[in-house]
Amino acid sequence: MNIRYFQQITQQFRDAMGRDVGVILDNGTVISSSNVQISENDLECVLNFANDNLDTFAYNGYTYRSVQEMGKVDFISFVRGDDALARSYAEILKINFTSVKALYDDKYNHINFIKNFLLDNILPGDVLAKAAELHLPIEAKRAVFLIRAENTGDFSVLEILENMFPNKQSDYVVSIDENDIALVKEFPGDVSLKELQTLATEMVDNITAEALVKKVSVGIGTVISNIKEIATSYKEAQVALEVGKVFEDEKNIISYEDLGIGRLIYQLPTTLCQLFLSEVFKKGSINELDGEIIETIKKFFENNLNVSETSRQLYVHRNTLVYRLDKIQKITGLDLRIFDEAIIFKVAMMVNKYLKTTSLKI
Repeated sequence: MNIRYFQQITQQFRDAMGRDVGVILDNGTVISSSNVQISENDLECVLNFANDNLDTFAYNGYTYRSVQEMGKVDFISFVRGDDALARSYAEILKINFTSVKALYDDKYNHINFIKNFLLDNILPGDVLAKAAELHLPIEAKRAVFLIRAENTGDFSVLEILENMFPNKQSDYVVSIDENDIALVKEFPGDVSLKELQTLATEMVDNITAEALVKKVSVGIGTVISNIKEIATSYKEAQVALEVGKVFEDEKNIISYEDLGIGRLIYQLPTTLCQLFLSEVFKKGSINELDGEIIETIKKFFENNLNVSETSRQLYVHRNTLVYRLDKIQKITGLDLRIFDEAIIFKVAMMVNKYLKTTSLKI
């Protein structure tokens, strides 16, 4: 159980009852409204007595009420005093803590199930049965967001996301490791890619502002309609982050649907990539192009091979741009003004970037 969560509840009971109250967990941990000190000897006596007594009992100035599960103490509620009112309060605490713990355990089981599913710790054939057991809707529109916040060692990012998505019955915020958090978000109906990206932008803005994290990236999986496809959407979000690091390093929100040809290149063997580059650039190497030429190429592609618009945006004369394009053709053997050759060059640039990322020499 979440100790901080139950401390808040005991404080509320204390304010309402006017007495110190608390709960003792099955491992002997004492959660109280005012840091009640129960000695080890008293605690041992209470635990032993509770194992043999399902009724309310008083001991050393406190009244206790135990709750057992499968013959073992699950928890013990207690209240200061040993009078009749204390016995009534102990019974009320027992009923309330039982409900609270059931709700908490239900939430925890949901999160635990989702996490194990994402990490392939549940057999595919068991997913639907387990989901039905936890009363999770099988058919629903969902998408997985993978949030990566670097240089953070606390739980502030997790808490921010939990506050952003408080509906624990449909949205699940799952801590994967020290940097990655997955959000399984349910939607009432069809949702567009733009809406997913807007939601991801809100996450990045909140995390950046509240957790003071410098770099936050979000990978977005595709929208799925069946709970058994959640793991697929999660893996797509992972691929989006990894491929985005290579081909879209200037972006912090990358969706799987937008990866395009980069997704295919990322899955190719590096030896095949090297072979492709050697065949494309028979006359020279892409690495012989300087920074100015590379920037010209990027702008030329951004403007759909339009010479006039590219020269205008680069603030150079049209003849200067033509000279640069001729230079590229001389070095690489490819004329970017020809559509088919431009496509080959674009793919080659992406392959080259991928190989550099993998630290392999071309």
